Amino acid sequence: MNIEQEYIDTEALLEGHFLLASGNHSRRYLQSAKVLEEPKRAELICKALADIIQKSGIEIDTVCAPALGGVIAGYELARALGVRSIFVEKKEGGMELRRGFKVAKNENVLICEDIITTGGSAMKATQAIEDLGANVVAFASLANRGFCKREGSSLEAKEECKLPSSVPFFALDDFTFEIYSPEECPMCKEGSVAIKPGSK
Repeated sequence: MNIEQEYIDTEALLEGHFLLASGNHSRRYLQSAKVLEEPKRAELICKALADIIQKSGIEIDTVCAPALGGVIAGYELARALGVRSIFVEKKEGGMELRRGFKVAKNENVLICEDIITTGGSAMKATQAIEDLGANVVAFASLANRGFCKREGSSLEAKEECKLPSSVPFFALDDFTFEIYSPEECPMCKEGSVAIKPGSK
């Protein structure tokens, strides 16, 4: 599975001047909602990710995604793995399980995002799940933005990565884009204004 080509084919790999959630700027941006827009494509992508996870031999009971961005990827990954799919939602300062979803004590949960950058949202989801007594045994995303180390990659984790090194992280590929602080951004110096294409 060439996940970069999937993003290109669906016009989900954007080029321009973007304001990231961190406040930094970049010339490139991954718009994962576009790559998951067609159910058949979403199924094939998540099946490829599930194949990698299954080869690891990790026992997974449930896939949990942070809403909203991870819900489709989480559902399709759960379907490919043959387990149930749940999601956590934002609350003040963190995330929580709602809508009647429950996890059992020592249930093995995989946290799934569409994209993992530093892993901040994934860790909020982890806290919500572990507070209920379940075990987070793995993380997964379609693409890794290169801050955290995924299984099978030669890239090392950067200081900004929030995922614990003791828990495996699976993704289909690494995307390492140059990121600039607003003060150092060359596009800003040329007079361009950053836009925020994400959901927040």
